[in-house]
Amino acid sequence: MTASEPNRPQPLTMRDVAARLGVSTMTVSRAIRGDTGIAEPTRQRVLAEVEALGYRRNDLARQLRSGESHRLVGLIVTNLANPFYAQLAVGAEQAASVHGVGVLVSSTNGDPERERELVLDMAARRLAGLIIVPASNDHRHFDPQVLDGTPVVLAATPPQGIDVDCVLVDDFRGTYDACRKLIGDGHSRVGFLGLPASTWTGSERYRGFAAAMDDAGLEIDERYVSRHRGDIRLAEAATRRLLDLPDPPTAIITANNRNTIGALRTLTRSDAHVALAGFDDIEIADLLQLPLSVVAYDAGAVGREAARLLLDQIESGAPVPGAATYGRQRVLIPTHIVDYPQADYTDPEPDAHLEQDEP
Repeated sequence: MTASEPNRPQPLTMRDVAARLGVSTMTVSRAIRGDTGIAEPTRQRVLAEVEALGYRRNDLARQLRSGESHRLVGLIVTNLANPFYAQLAVGAEQAASVHGVGVLVSSTNGDPERERELVLDMAARRLAGLIIVPASNDHRHFDPQVLDGTPVVLAATPPQGIDVDCVLVDDFRGTYDACRKLIGDGHSRVGFLGLPASTWTGSERYRGFAAAMDDAGLEIDERYVSRHRGDIRLAEAATRRLLDLPDPPTAIITANNRNTIGALRTLTRSDAHVALAGFDDIEIADLLQLPLSVVAYDAGAVGREAARLLLDQIESGAPVPGAATYGRQRVLIPTHIVDYPQADYTDPEPDAHLEQDEP
């Protein structure tokens, strides 16, 4: 949980409007909806106060509670070509659909300016809330205060300088466990194909690698480390550079599935015997003819939990100071190691199942 800023203004609620006027929240609700049964002077006084305070009625919260029409939340990810984000999106849609809510998905392609445009556009279109996988460490444009009170939940990265909920993968522990496994298998020359240090996943996964090496009393050889954006071609080239060293690593850790695929492409074309451990499971891992360990986790759960947090905010109305559902929750998705032994496509006794004729 993160501490809220005590002097930070919070989005207004219907309760706040009612308290300013000395009336009930039901009176405010009826005035905004245009219901009968409320005196016209009272209605006008409520509407004037709503206008003056800039209060925005949370229509989706009302519709969720009453089971009314279908509405949308936004999901902004960095790269839909990456299976992780596709699974995250499926998880978010699963959780939202239970409440009759649709998910509008957009990709930034890792461009912070594109991200800013998408966020502001979705908020301007009055989407009920946003789930965002940040493309950079500048999160100021995600602040619900900047977005006219639009609820926001971050995924895969914790908030920087703003007070919103988030869902994270246990990046540190997953990489630490993968590295310790390789070390336990007898490897002391361990390479690392990482992600940019400027990203949360890049820094946390490298930190897990470095901690495991340090705990085992091993020094990191910087020649064995490459940190670049998750890209198959870059990972192929980085793996080739490692194999071309006079004393190449005997094991490599890759920081995401794109790097794993790139490393596999190079290793399958090489005679080198290199153990590989990658963050993120890949669908065909059990069919590969190379020993592979992966850091597995439920990517769909990242989306489901993010949607749950967002819908909790929406259903409870605009947040109030001290509300447990606003800027207080950090959900951590656990990881575990899955080993895929080298596939054996040979029959140890190819003719044992055939009847043999007597000579």
